Amino acid sequence: MSVEVQELPCREGHIGVLTLNTPTTLNALSEDMILTIRASLKRWAENEHICIVLIRGAGEKGFCAGGDIQHLYRSLTGAENPEAAFSVFQHEYELDYTLHKYPKPVVGIGHGIIFGGGLGLFSACRYRLLSPGATLAMPEMSIGLFPDVGASWFLNRLPGRLGLFMGLTGARLNVTDALRVGLADMALPTEDQQGLLAKLQDSRWQGHRAADDSQLSRLLNQFEAPDYRELPASHLEQHERDIARLCAGPSLPEIVNRLQASAIDSKWWQACITNLKGGCPVSAWLIWNQLKKAQQMSLKDVFRMELAMVWECVRRPDLTEGIRARLIDRDQKPEWSFSRIEDVCDAVIEAHFSPVWNDQMDPMQLV
Repeated sequence: MSVEVQELPCREGHIGVLTLNTPTTLNALSEDMILTIRASLKRWAENEHICIVLIRGAGEKGFCAGGDIQHLYRSLTGAENPEAAFSVFQHEYELDYTLHKYPKPVVGIGHGIIFGGGLGLFSACRYRLLSPGATLAMPEMSIGLFPDVGASWFLNRLPGRLGLFMGLTGARLNVTDALRVGLADMALPTEDQQGLLAKLQDSRWQGHRAADDSQLSRLLNQFEAPDYRELPASHLEQHERDIARLCAGPSLPEIVNRLQASAIDSKWWQACITNLKGGCPVSAWLIWNQLKKAQQMSLKDVFRMELAMVWECVRRPDLTEGIRARLIDRDQKPEWSFSRIEDVCDAVIEAHFSPVWNDQMDPMQLV
């Protein structure tokens, strides 16, 4: 079963537990998995006995590596139903928007790899808990996409220009980084999640959101936190001044040029810049514009905007080429539609931001 669905009894009330269960693919989200989660959330929203929802990933390597890219590629190349590519995105966006607005407390337990759609899922949870070995990133620029599933919302809420830097470079953050900038709420003492689950089951839940939310907050605050001196050193603590300095200004080409010319002696930093240099020029402009536009948007409008952007991305060649180069043929030599950021014409970018949905045609329906 690709998603294990459990209803666990507590001293009073029940917990609904969703376990992403395809560890061989790092729990990458297929359409079937997304639909299973949505159906469970809808059922539990109407079930007075389910008081808390918990989402986690099976296996040792990761919570969720994002969407099922292999299936996406088959859809984009016509080997399967061409409409399937956009359908998966729409269902995924509906799921994440539902989680953001869910009427009951949702706990996300992240471990290992938490990339792309996995980070979108994790960020939509009310309580975001990380195991010590977690790694978070939005690496979509490397395949010709953009940070989506609500990333315009949560990246904009990071300090300084960190959201822009993460989008442009696919920077990988560790647990200390995530706590430092608010992408997670607390770190678990070990990779073992059973201790937390046992405490949740040993509690009395009332089935009233405010009361259960308050009780859950108190329970988590009492949970034994790890010694932060034993957690990985923060990359951002070392480089946040560099990021703020190099990502400042109103010109994307100038920012990209400064980042690429930076001579900072750090393996983490150099990996970020390598990703930037190999990334899709159109994606860089999409990231730049989505973050600017989303500053004045509601959460629903953010998801609408990103879904319109995806609609254009699946019609253009860069996404298919990026997946081919990175994950299918693995030659790591994508031939982007534009070779430089300076070459990308305004009309190409503007086409991604044409209004497609409004209140009368709303794709963001709560389950």
